[in-house]
Amino acid sequence: MHIVSTEQAPKAIGPYSQAIAIDGWIHTSGQIPLTAAGEKVAGDIAAQTGQVFDNLEAVLAAGGSSLAQVVSVTVYMTDLAEFARMNEIFASRFGEHRPARSTVQVAALPTGARVEIAAIARIEH
Repeated sequence: MHIVSTEQAPKAIGPYSQAIAIDGWIHTSGQIPLTAAGEKVAGDIAAQTGQVFDNLEAVLAAGGSSLAQVVSVTVYMTDLAEFARMNEIFASRFGEHRPARSTVQVAALPTGARVEIAAIARIEH
C-alpha cells in the first residue's frame, strides 16, 4: 500500500490522503471543486463538476491510472435538481466508458461545494 499525492490537485484539507494505491487498485478520496492552489471554484454545477474531474484525473494519473480505468464512482451532491447538468459533464469526461455509479444528495459538503466525487480505478500496467 502506498499514499498517492500530487501537487496537480488540492492538498487534503483534513487527516486523509488524496488517494491510496493497493494491490493494483487506486482508491481516491472525494474530490471537491478546489484548484490545486486550494481555491474554491465559483460558478454553477457544471464549472464545479469540471474542476472535480480535473482533480480526479490528476490524482489518478499520479497513481498510475486514468478515468478509463475507473470501475466505480460515488457522487455526492447538495441538490439533485442539478443532476442532469452534472451528468452531462460526467458523461463528457468519461466518454464511452461507463463505470458503476452511486449518486446521493447530502445536506452539505466541505467548503460549500455543490459536488464531490470519489473513484476506484485499476492501476494501468
